[in-house]
Amino acid sequence: QVQLVELGGGLVQAGGSLRLSCAASGSFVSINAMDWYRQAPGNERELVATITSGGSTKYADSVKGRFTISRDNAKNTVYLQMNSLKPEDTAVYYCHCNALIRRIAVREYSYWGQGTQVTVSS
Repeated sequence: QVQLVELGGGLVQAGGSLRLSCAASGSFVSINAMDWYRQAPGNERELVATITSGGSTKYADSVKGRFTISRDNAKNTVYLQMNSLKPEDTAVYYCHCNALIRRIAVREYSYWGQGTQVTVSS
């Protein structure tokens, strides 16, 4: 099992910055891709950014050039640096990971954090 604990949400003015972190803990063989999703009221959950265990990254078009995803594999932690924030970035941000878990056999499982609120005021 993997537990994901997110920190760093809050209220910020437009143009400001926030840094989210998400630490994975538990019993696992390895953490593969780690991602940040977000969900605004009335909207579906959307992928914001993803990073592989090797450090390759992808971003949603809406955040390219403003958000940076990074990870510290030694700490099993993923970060999301959010700059030039806009009111439309307001959402609950969720950490997600795929982890290899050894039960009878080693398989990949998907895990979610509890979410952290990011509110950007205009």
